[in-house]
Amino acid sequence: MANNTVPEKVRERVNWPITILLMVGTLTVLFPLYMAVVIAFKDPSEMTNDIAGILSLPSTWSLDNFIEAIQVTDFFHSFMNSLLITVVAVVVSILIHSLAAYAIGRNMDKKKLFKASYYFIIAGMYVPFAILMMPLVKQTAVMHLDNMVGVMILYVVFYMPMNMMLYTGYLRNIPTALEEAARVDGASTWTTYWKVIFPLLKPMHATVAVITGLAVWNDVMTPLVIMGGSGVNTLPLAQMNFQTAFSTNYNLAFASYLLAMLPMIIFYIVAQKQIIGGVTNGAVK
Repeated sequence: MANNTVPEKVRERVNWPITILLMVGTLTVLFPLYMAVVIAFKDPSEMTNDIAGILSLPSTWSLDNFIEAIQVTDFFHSFMNSLLITVVAVVVSILIHSLAAYAIGRNMDKKKLFKASYYFIIAGMYVPFAILMMPLVKQTAVMHLDNMVGVMILYVVFYMPMNMMLYTGYLRNIPTALEEAARVDGASTWTTYWKVIFPLLKPMHATVAVITGLAVWNDVMTPLVIMGGSGVNTLPLAQMNFQTAFSTNYNLAFASYLLAMLPMIIFYIVAQKQIIGGVTNGAVK
């Protein structure tokens, strides 16, 4: 009689190359974060030129660097500027990019014009900002858009290719039968989109909001070249005060960086569930 008993303990095979690779990847994220936290809480006198002095824990955990960083950067004013630009750019991007993706994505398999429009917009992902920088500076100045409004408009345009690709991929997972049923009930295309499709795009809205918001929040170059000299600072621009031609105040800089990170971390945690669903369902098969 055959012995069909299952072994009491089944050894699981560990993929050590992948495990080691993941451990190394984790360290590359945690080590810079550890340095940022340690240096931000250190007194400047504790900063030495040797590695041990940089990596060692502070003798006294103090908030003095954070208080001074808030004063030097005019933190709350710069924070509100960054918040306004980011919120407007994200909200307008979600409204315009999702609508454009719906119009193009639902018709690109039927009409060549929509398909060509899709690839034309996606091609914008491969145009480096360095090529566009000087023409944009001149054009925004001529059109009197060398201000916060101009920066918001540019962000909506810059992140359209990526967002278009995300929305279009996600729309492929939404059956057209829902739209056909809405039309049978007498709904117009406009009503169908806002009442049926737009709510179903909620996971992708969260994904686009985090990707676009994080990019806008941390961007230095666009506000620098467009609003440079206007006296209006975003947080990344204000943080440049810690760097001079001859030195950098790392204690204040890292304290300011940690303060600037908090809003995005909180936003990401809140939207994490929707982001995971959007990335999973938005994958094009």
